[in-house]
Amino acid sequence: MKLTSFGGAGTVTGSKHLLSHNGKHILVDCGLFQGLKNLRELNWEPLPVAPKALDAVVLTHAHLDHSGYLPKLVRDGFRGRIYATAATRDVAELILKDSGHLQEKDAEYANRKGFSKHKPALPLYTVQDAERALKQFSNVPFGKPVSLADGATLTFRYAGHILGAATAEIDWGGKRIVFSGDLGRYDDPMLFDPQPVAEADYVVIESTYGNRTHAPSDAAEALGAVIEKTVGRGGTVVIPAFAVGRAQLLLYYLWKLRQAGRLGSVPIYLDSPMAINASELLCDHLADHRLPAEICHAACGIATYTREVEESKRITASQFPKVVISASGMATGGRVLHHLAAFAPKRENTILFAGYQAAGTRGQAMLQGAREVRIHGQWVPVNAQVVNLPELSAHADANELMRWLSGFRHAPSRVFVVHGEPDASEALRVRIDKETGWPVSVPRLGQVFEL
Repeated sequence: MKLTSFGGAGTVTGSKHLLSHNGKHILVDCGLFQGLKNLRELNWEPLPVAPKALDAVVLTHAHLDHSGYLPKLVRDGFRGRIYATAATRDVAELILKDSGHLQEKDAEYANRKGFSKHKPALPLYTVQDAERALKQFSNVPFGKPVSLADGATLTFRYAGHILGAATAEIDWGGKRIVFSGDLGRYDDPMLFDPQPVAEADYVVIESTYGNRTHAPSDAAEALGAVIEKTVGRGGTVVIPAFAVGRAQLLLYYLWKLRQAGRLGSVPIYLDSPMAINASELLCDHLADHRLPAEICHAACGIATYTREVEESKRITASQFPKVVISASGMATGGRVLHHLAAFAPKRENTILFAGYQAAGTRGQAMLQGAREVRIHGQWVPVNAQVVNLPELSAHADANELMRWLSGFRHAPSRVFVVHGEPDASEALRVRIDKETGWPVSVPRLGQVFEL
């Protein structure tokens, strides 16, 4: 059996891990590359394995960097099944259709404004491509093995992170390979803890926060303090947030703050059609998280939902203090860009980041002190206060990654550290080696391992 990483190796985006055995191929995750231009250009390159040669895709969760290449994979010839939890399938429908729509709009805008080097500019894939991919999903329940290709079986367990996210245990050819996907936080107020796995021959673990730990502070208190300080000086808080996961946790914390008599009557807006739909999905999948139905509906009802473009424009035009949650989480696209263009230049406002910011994104640039960012072809000054609250992150930190690994009762033959920037992956590799003595490797893009 062979393991090859076509993405999520040497970088924190584009996760694609191929298992090959007896001429059969199973791809675990199928994500888009995001961030740096040289990574984004990889989305346009053909996969090293022909899509029609793949027998199955296993999807650990629906975030774009794990699912976003699926429509192109299907368009290019993949005809097998895509195995995911029911909630992941529902979330993927939101994310993939939205991605196709945004790519169509971006191509149309580039053609209209003439700033693309390509004539004409084309989308990587369309909404129709996303809809075709969704027809190939098969729902898999948590904790129950299902059959894949050539005698392989798949078992999903809770991973935390976002609604529907799972770790993937694949038994094939007499070996057990466990993929962490993206692991969430322990003691998250909304999602279940990552479930331990007892046995594995090989482990493939993410390392997004492999070189750091989250501060043990009260996330709701930290969020409330930033909002109250900003509103006190007459400003607006703009929160670029991932539409699935972070947006819903933010709503929950804002609901808790208002229940505690905080925030006064400051308006709260959720300006992202996809985040609105994802919030509704949270209450549709009550078995997949901790929140009782009444609290789920109350928390998701704390904000004014804005679906229409004209409503979004009115938020941007308003100079009254408010909280605006809008996608995308790394400020790479979506409606949040219009809010950043309007509110980033003014000192009384705050731009608050609530999750990981990959290299090459506007989010990372602003956190590193950029005094201007390019939005829709124009340079926008950044005079607003820029705040990062890593305690709001959906990713397990280094200690939590090690805690999940401690659930294995016996040493695996090897651990593969993926889905991290080079320094984060290397730091986790060193820590695993030091604390467990297990063999551990950091795969390079395209490197083949014999299992």
